[in-house]
Amino acid sequence: MSKRRSADIKGIFVDIAIADFGTEEEAMQAYFREGEQRARALGNRGPIRLTAGGRLAPEILDAYVRTGFYIFEGVLRPEELIELRAEFHGLFERLPACPGSSLDAKGRPALGVDLSESIVRWTKPLGDPYGGTSKVGGRAPVKMIEPTPASDLPAEVPYLILGPLQFSDAALRLYGHPSLLAVAASVNGDDFAPFNEVFIVKKPGEGGSFAWHQDGTTHWNSPDWTPLTHGFNFMAQLYDCTAANGLWYIPGSHAWGKADIKARVELAGGNRLPDAVPLVCKAGDVAIHNRQLVHASFPNTSPDWRVTLNLGFHQRRSLLGVTTRGMDGSLQCYDEDRVRQRSDVIGHAIEARRQRFPDETPFRYGPHVAAGKAFRWSDEARAKIRDYHLRDMLI
Repeated sequence: MSKRRSADIKGIFVDIAIADFGTEEEAMQAYFREGEQRARALGNRGPIRLTAGGRLAPEILDAYVRTGFYIFEGVLRPEELIELRAEFHGLFERLPACPGSSLDAKGRPALGVDLSESIVRWTKPLGDPYGGTSKVGGRAPVKMIEPTPASDLPAEVPYLILGPLQFSDAALRLYGHPSLLAVAASVNGDDFAPFNEVFIVKKPGEGGSFAWHQDGTTHWNSPDWTPLTHGFNFMAQLYDCTAANGLWYIPGSHAWGKADIKARVELAGGNRLPDAVPLVCKAGDVAIHNRQLVHASFPNTSPDWRVTLNLGFHQRRSLLGVTTRGMDGSLQCYDEDRVRQRSDVIGHAIEARRQRFPDETPFRYGPHVAAGKAFRWSDEARAKIRDYHLRDMLI
């Protein structure tokens, strides 16, 4: 049953639509509470700590390899979080009013309508756009529970914003964070390469779900497969991430290989997998999440925003020579030239961050150092990353 609740968003009080899980509400809330207790016992959270050589502290790397995820606490500076929130809400308000519209809700030209393809992915409120379908390679074989949303909500709401680094300088600067890039080099090697970046949006009472799935698609049967083969995402949280609005993981499942998710859901008798834990973290924290983990998120019936900036990275050796389907569905081959072009965004991000935070020591990205490439962030450089997300590398 839907109702309205007042919530403090952007410093002002507004009405937020919320809902519950109907006859499943009591069981869901108990599952959330128990999951949070399991999550906090894993020993996989704390600040980023690097060795004198600039590598991730071994005990942190061990915890990540053991569980498949780690919460880096307090990564974003307070002013950085403020800037990132402001820019996110600014671009969120400029999204198309509905799928296919060239105007935003106020009748202005919508964000991204001049690009080569839509930057927004839509879902019905509290819906599951992928579960039980053949979309995204059929990775999510079982549909999630879909509560009844408020009756006055739009037919479809945004849940993903693609290519955010071309719209938000704050997001681009976070992409160039020296400690995060040092973690990427520690996990994926000094020649690590990009994957993609998105804003995940789960508005209170509206945000849809992501059914249980694994992200990798190309390398499950490769003879050189490892628990790290399909890369990882950094997940920067603009608001607190809770059991109700955030991701859920099965710890260690990144090392299983291709999981029979349908069988696990059937054995559990529904979406509440008994060995799963939620990603519980504060605004300003950044989690690292192995893409091979069995993971999901429930529809956001809570009164709390979840906004996550996903920043993905791969091992270069996992990309080179791969032929697969790109964002537009066309066959694409990931050769050295493609990897070099897409990796230029890293150089732009490092320079943009250096200009904003001159007190930091910028990260030195190995492939750019070896090639003698230099970058300067400017309006001209901003024009160069237009449509950059069409060169994302999906494996």
